[in-house]
Amino acid sequence: MPQNIPVVEKILSANDKLAQENLARIDAAGIFAINIMASPGAGKTSLIERTVRALSPKYRIGMINGDIATSLDADRAAAAGAVAVQINTGGNCHLDAVQLQSALDQLDLSSLDLLIVENIGNLICPAEFKLGTHKNVIVASIPEGDDKPHKYPSMYRGADVLILNKIDLLPYVPFRMEFFSQGVAALNPGVTQFNLSCTTGEGLDAWLGWIDGQIKK
Repeated sequence: MPQNIPVVEKILSANDKLAQENLARIDAAGIFAINIMASPGAGKTSLIERTVRALSPKYRIGMINGDIATSLDADRAAAAGAVAVQINTGGNCHLDAVQLQSALDQLDLSSLDLLIVENIGNLICPAEFKLGTHKNVIVASIPEGDDKPHKYPSMYRGADVLILNKIDLLPYVPFRMEFFSQGVAALNPGVTQFNLSCTTGEGLDAWLGWIDGQIKK
């Protein structure tokens, strides 16, 4: 019977090595970089739009969007004020360090302070492939349900920051906050969490303040 595990380990090892090279390159340019992951529709692009609009008067921002097709999300980020690069995977369910390296080649890193990577909408594959960013951010949302930490542990276990989006819908959508929080605490105790709404703006100041502090570091 074929043995697949060594092959997978070799692929991940090569990816991790290139991710370290990407991070060294980003560090050398003095950039703070984040990798934003979420399921489709959780609000990754809306969060990026709000972040870019708020911080672009103060910081120079680059955005790399990963998607199976189209440049719709990159176009939105560009309209908000970011320098945007599109990666179309043609079917792959995640970004990897090779793709990020290619996108970095298309940016003038010396002219950026913040780099936002929008990973492909998926709660399985993206957590396994390091890119070379400083922080992994997962965006959850009220409409997608309170069971996601329990069903997709690898995504929540590997996150540095958790954003719970669309809290303005709490009065209208059944969502057990305690059940959600229990799942998060079991996997990633002490994770930095922001509860917010990209629609109303509630809670955004805390997130923007965190980003600002990280850039200044």
